[in-house]
Order: sequence, then C-alpha cells, then structure tokens
Amino acid sequence: MSLQNTNSGRRTPARPPQQPVGGAIIDAQGREIPITEQMVQRACREMDKTCMGSPKKD
Repeated sequence: MSLQNTNSGRRTPARPPQQPVGGAIIDAQGREIPITEQMVQRACREMDKTCMGSPKKD
C-alpha cells in the first residue's frame, strides 16, 4: 500500500471569514459570543500596534 496520492483530489471548503473558529467569550449579560476570524485578526492588529509603539529600554 502506498501513502502517495491518498488525497484523491478532495478539498475542504474554505470557511467564510465570519464563521466561528471554535471558541467563545461570555459577555456581561452571560451570553455566549462566538469568536470569529475577524475578531482574532483585529486583536492581532491591535497587539502589533501596542508592541511596536513602545521602544525597548535596555
């Protein structure tokens, strides 16, 4: 048995950007809010701005 070409041409469909990625947060009213790809990307951009904005002090 060969392990080559076991894919057989199947592709997994791409997720829409707003589909939850497997986590959730709980808001102040106790509601579960799914974490979306857009939320993750925004948080990463904000962290990049924060980290790049402060110069290192030795």
